[in-house]
Amino acid sequence: MMNFVSRLLTRGKPAFSEARPADAAAIAAVHGASFQRGWGEDEVYRLLVGSNVVAHRATSSGKLIGFILSRLAAGEAEILSVAIAPGWRGRALARPLLDLHLRRLAGLGVRSVFLEVGEHNAPAGRLYRRAGFREVGRRQGYYERGATALVLRRDLG
Repeated sequence: MMNFVSRLLTRGKPAFSEARPADAAAIAAVHGASFQRGWGEDEVYRLLVGSNVVAHRATSSGKLIGFILSRLAAGEAEILSVAIAPGWRGRALARPLLDLHLRRLAGLGVRSVFLEVGEHNAPAGRLYRRAGFREVGRRQGYYERGATALVLRRDLG
């Protein structure tokens, strides 16, 4: 128990920055720990080297603890994935990561941002609604086991 408390107290303050192809393995690990069907390192790497992908990361003491990835097309962006490592959830990291990402997208001329979120994913739903996203559609049976995805949109300009 004391070792656990000691680790908590010595964790560095999270930093937020642009993700790079060298982060592919760490992003894949966080993604795999966060979703039923995780992305492989090669999938993440191909996204990160794409000219139409914008990615940011959260790190602590040099270790990747969260990320966000979007794909750009014709003045719009689709957030492909956002995840915080399990041991770091509930520490208010997703919002500053999302805010940084949205500012970068706006700076690139993106006018609208879209994403899908499971209708029963209450923490993510709260995050996106507080960040100004609004429901614009539903995709019945979109996720495994027939779960519905809410399609959310936020205009940036």
